[in-house]
Amino acid sequence: MKANESTTDRIIRGVVGVLLIVLYFANVITGWLGIVLAVVGAVLVVTGAVGFCPLYRLFGISTCKVRKA
Repeated sequence: MKANESTTDRIIRGVVGVLLIVLYFANVITGWLGIVLAVVGAVLVVTGAVGFCPLYRLFGISTCKVRKA
């Protein structure tokens, strides 16, 4: 898996993911919507931690800066 997320992208994913998870466990968002958002939050945290997003790969997107040799 080649990294396809920039540092800024990874930080935003981590923050939003943690926020969604915290909102679920604080009972701010509940029910099926809360569960779905908590799962989305977990996916955001994981993809932000590893620096690879499968959807970016599928659509040919990369936010990483290309290093010039």
